[in-house]
Amino acid sequence: MMPANPIDIDLNCDMGESYGRWTLGADAEIMPFITSASVACGFHGGDPHVMRKTVSLALAHGVAIGAHPSLPDLMGFGRRAMAVTAQELKDYFCYQTGALREFLRASGASLQHVKAHGILYDMMEKDEALARAAGEAVLESGGKDLIMVALACGSCDRASRARGVRVASEGFADRAYNADATLVSRRLAGSLIDDPKRAAAQAVRMATEGKVRTLDGRDIAISVQTICCHGDTPGAPEIVQAVREALEQAGCRVRPMREVVSPPA
Repeated sequence: MMPANPIDIDLNCDMGESYGRWTLGADAEIMPFITSASVACGFHGGDPHVMRKTVSLALAHGVAIGAHPSLPDLMGFGRRAMAVTAQELKDYFCYQTGALREFLRASGASLQHVKAHGILYDMMEKDEALARAAGEAVLESGGKDLIMVALACGSCDRASRARGVRVASEGFADRAYNADATLVSRRLAGSLIDDPKRAAAQAVRMATEGKVRTLDGRDIAISVQTICCHGDTPGAPEIVQAVREALEQAGCRVRPMREVVSPPA
């Protein structure tokens, strides 16, 4: 039975990261279990044909769609740092978001959110100018209706909210945390959580208790409105299904983030 005051939470996943002859991820298996899809726009993965197919797949399953812009680093899958200016970041966001938005427009749908990919997500946490530029890009693209996804409890989240951006605070089911609520580097052992039961338990605790256990065994506070599972984590379909089922069993209503995050006043 659903509790009197159920917790609303979004479950998102990075989608459409195949390109050309290369197939990455298991989009068709994952899509039925998520409520929001962050679709690659060609810079780290994806191509026009994959974008079209991913939009169609998401809409067929009632999944809301957002852009997943990256640094222009197809060979490195957007996980290599680059020296970029604030204006260059805004241009990258505009270019990639615009491409995906046209596929959505042609399908009669609208863009829900923007979520930076890979190293760019981390760079925005560490560089105030880049975080500010990202927030400005989202406001210029969609005003206070378009949602920006940012690391829960992070500096980009706080700065964007202060500027009036509609923000969804993101937690991760399949990644380990440091004591400062940042993600453990992928280069370190234990950074990925590929056991479906562990990932599900972490997601449920973040959603219902507002806590997460760090890699060194400490409990820290975290407030999340959307939970991410990575499509390229080993065993991703099983992880996503386990997370979705566990959240619902815990009394959460799993809904697209536009139904979870209210626009700023």
